[in-house]
Amino acid sequence: MTVQRKTSEEGQGDLPWQWQETKWRAIVNKVRAGRSLRPKTWKNGAQVCVALSFDSDHETGTLRDGEDSPGKLSQGQYGSRVGVPRIRRLLDRYDIRASFFVPAVVAKLYPEEQRALVAEGHEVGIHGWIHERNSILPPAAERDLQMRSADVLAQVTGKRPVGIRTPSWDFSQHTLAISREMGLLYDSSLMADDEPYEIVEDGKPTGMVELPVEWIKDDAVYFNMNRFSGLRPHTPPSAVLEIFTAEFEGALAEKGLFLLTMHPHIIGHRSRIQLLESLIRHMRAVPGVWFATHAEVAQYCRDNG
Repeated sequence: MTVQRKTSEEGQGDLPWQWQETKWRAIVNKVRAGRSLRPKTWKNGAQVCVALSFDSDHETGTLRDGEDSPGKLSQGQYGSRVGVPRIRRLLDRYDIRASFFVPAVVAKLYPEEQRALVAEGHEVGIHGWIHERNSILPPAAERDLQMRSADVLAQVTGKRPVGIRTPSWDFSQHTLAISREMGLLYDSSLMADDEPYEIVEDGKPTGMVELPVEWIKDDAVYFNMNRFSGLRPHTPPSAVLEIFTAEFEGALAEKGLFLLTMHPHIIGHRSRIQLLESLIRHMRAVPGVWFATHAEVAQYCRDNG
């Protein structure tokens, strides 16, 4: 039996294995990691930089999906009612400034929370409007929501945000262009490195700083759950502390950046805030650690990277 092969012209189509090289190269090269911005030395000669961050999703994780369950909404409310106050007390106890990425809807629901954070020296950054998924939005809608989000945060806190973390780290083919149009200093949603780098768009350096994230340095993957799905994490806090500590030790050995992402409604629980305090105590005991907000890190790297 003779098998006829389709010619390249006949095989062209919309499925990935049918794409021409020009198409998949354009997709890959749209947003890339450029030159490293890790400085030769951190501020005041520090051996390692630590950037703690909290994504204050609160009720928007439920609202984003069009749900109105009081049960699920109450889980988000815990983040503001209990989680953020515990986090604020912990950070104050160890004299640490952190970054909070806040959806505009959350800022509208809890304006005093955001004002208090800024008054205490913490950073409030963009985290979408209602924790939307950027990759399924029309470009015009994504642009409108991101710009309106920045306006709300500026109005609520009195300080215009300089950085963004996209909701769920969902970064579309249009996100970078919007952030550049807004003149933002940095993004913290991509994962191409352990260290800060300059973002490249369509092969051209943008001057915008990326402070990379990673799921292994995020509390949600270890602790979050959904009772209506198969998501049933059971990782004990001690194991998560071991992972986070190992990541910090690795950054220390390489004189690099340790960036940690957490959520008030997750890390704010009693057993979990203890692991964060244990981690902070460990890091505080190490000489030469610079604790900084994301904005401080990004500015330092742009000036010295």
